[in-house]
Amino acid sequence: MKLRIGSRGSQLALWQANHIAELLRVQGHQVEIEIIKTTGDRLQEVTFAEVGSKGMFTKEIEEALAASRIDLAVHSLKDLPTELPPGFALAATPWRADPRDVLVSVKYSSLAELPRRARVGTSSQRRRAQLKALRSDIEAVEFRGNVDTRLRKLAEGQVDAILLAAAGLDRLGKTDWVRERLDPWNFCPAAGQGALGIEIRKGDVETLAAVAFLDHADTRFAITAERAALAALGGGCQVPIGIHCRPSLAKNASSAAWVEIFGVVATLDSDKIVRVHLHAPREKSDPVSLGHEAAEVLLAQGAGPMLAAGGETPGGAA
Repeated sequence: MKLRIGSRGSQLALWQANHIAELLRVQGHQVEIEIIKTTGDRLQEVTFAEVGSKGMFTKEIEEALAASRIDLAVHSLKDLPTELPPGFALAATPWRADPRDVLVSVKYSSLAELPRRARVGTSSQRRRAQLKALRSDIEAVEFRGNVDTRLRKLAEGQVDAILLAAAGLDRLGKTDWVRERLDPWNFCPAAGQGALGIEIRKGDVETLAAVAFLDHADTRFAITAERAALAALGGGCQVPIGIHCRPSLAKNASSAAWVEIFGVVATLDSDKIVRVHLHAPREKSDPVSLGHEAAEVLLAQGAGPMLAAGGETPGGAA
């Protein structure tokens, strides 16, 4: 079968598209990649807070998909809104890479080692809020651009460290300055972080069958729970929200597989932050229900007023 993949043109996006293309070629498919420039790519110097992030990395790709110029799109899953537009389906979620955030620095080995009033670059309100909750003395600096641009700015000494997703650096082999992988216990990733999403036209049974082998059951469970929680919170894109689900072994469990889900909601100035951590048996749990339960706990702890500040559906580059 001949398949056309739509992808953004960034180094990381092309790595992801080529990775999926190679897996499809091994299955005997002919695969081409079409590079599509998105709104997010055109507005590299504009902050997410100024333009909003809903669909900014997906809209043009979905337009190509709807017009049948491409057969599937490979996305960083955290860029996909929790509700896809009508006519599209999330066909596969391949095995997930490291979902954690990382501290990247030339000089300093950990977040704790950063000096007082250190400057840390990030474009994410979620990372900014959690950073300030852990180290209120640190100055968070708006930092956009592709991975190479951010690493160059770090090397030039514009900041003391930057916060990035582990998965992107791992995939590109740019881990020389990765100093600390931050645990979701106190630094919760964005919903879907580290995972890829294969989007197709709804009803395209041939493409669905072609990509079905890519779907990883544990990843699908985790991201379904995360996206259900994010949707249930109903907050705006600019509200700092983190949701992460992963396999776990609960206390006193013998052979039963368990999962745990973390969640965090914070105000933009990080003067208030609420968290949740739940365990559940994997085989007896429905991921959507688990996500909703996590959201309910966050709301019960006071997340509602913080979420009221946002107006858009959750999703996008948190």
